[in-house]
Amino acid sequence: MEQQEILTTGIENEEISHEITLFAEPISYYKNFPITNSLLTSGFAVLIIIFLSVMLKRKLGEIPGKLQNIFEMIVEGALSLCDQVTNNRALSMKVFPIAISVFFFILINNWLGLLPIGGLGLLEKGKEGLAFVPFLRGGTADINTTIALAIMAVVGANIFGIFSIGIWKTFNKYVNLKALGEIFTKVRKEPTIIIIAPITFFVGLIEIIGEFAKVASLSFRLFGNVFAGEVLLVSMAALVAYIIPIPFLFLEILIGLIQALIFGMLLVVYFTIGASDHEEREETHKESIIINHNTA
Repeated sequence: MEQQEILTTGIENEEISHEITLFAEPISYYKNFPITNSLLTSGFAVLIIIFLSVMLKRKLGEIPGKLQNIFEMIVEGALSLCDQVTNNRALSMKVFPIAISVFFFILINNWLGLLPIGGLGLLEKGKEGLAFVPFLRGGTADINTTIALAIMAVVGANIFGIFSIGIWKTFNKYVNLKALGEIFTKVRKEPTIIIIAPITFFVGLIEIIGEFAKVASLSFRLFGNVFAGEVLLVSMAALVAYIIPIPFLFLEILIGLIQALIFGMLLVVYFTIGASDHEEREETHKESIIINHNTA
C-alpha cells in the first residue's frame, strides 16, 4: 500500500510529455512482435470496413434505404472516375474493387487519427520522465503502412499486367529483348534501327527505376501529408486549446479525403498502364498514319 502511494505521488509530481514521433509507438507486445498504435488503428479501420460491408449486404434491397443510397452514389461516382482514366468500362470493373477498398482503408485511417480521444493511452517511464503514448495513431501516419500500400499498388499493377497482356509483353516493358532482336531482322530495311533499338532497350531499364520511384512517391506523399497534419493539430492545440484548432481539424478532414482519393486514382492509373499493350498502340498509330497519308 505504501509503495502504491509513493508511485502515485511520483506520477502526480512528475511532468508528462507527449511528442509526436516519426515512428509508430508500441503499446503492447505479442512475444517479440510489437503492436504499435498505428497497427491498432489500421486494425480498427479493417473492422469498420467489414462492419459496413456486412450491414450493406444485409440491407440491400430493390427499394434502397438511406445507407444504400449513400453508398450507391459513392460507388457510381467512383466508377465514373475510373472510366475517365481507363476509357474502358470492362477494365474499370476489374480495377475498381481493389481501388475502392484501398480508398476506404486510407480514408478511415486518416480520419481515425484525427479523433479527439487523445486522453486514451499509456504512460511510459523514459529517460526524460513520463511519456504519454496514445492508443490511436493514423495508420497512414506511419511510413511502414504507406510503403506497404505503395508496394502493393506497384507490384499489383505488374501482376495485373501479366494476367491482362501476358508475362512476355510485361517483361518486355522493362527488358526489351524484342527491340535488340529487331536489329538483325530490320537492319537492311531500316538502318536507323541500329541506333533506335539500343535506346529503346535502355528506356525499358529506366522503367524499372521508375517502378521504385513510384513506390517512393506514393508512400512519402501520403505519409508526409498525414503526419504533417497531425503535427499541425497538436501544435495548434498546444498554443490555443479551444476554438482556434477547429478550422484546422476540418481542413485535415478534407486533406484526408483528398489524399485517399489521390492514392486511389494513382492506383487506377498504374493498373491501367500495366494492362496496356504499347506494341498494339504503336501499330495502331502507324496504321492510322498510313491511312491518313493515303487518304490525303
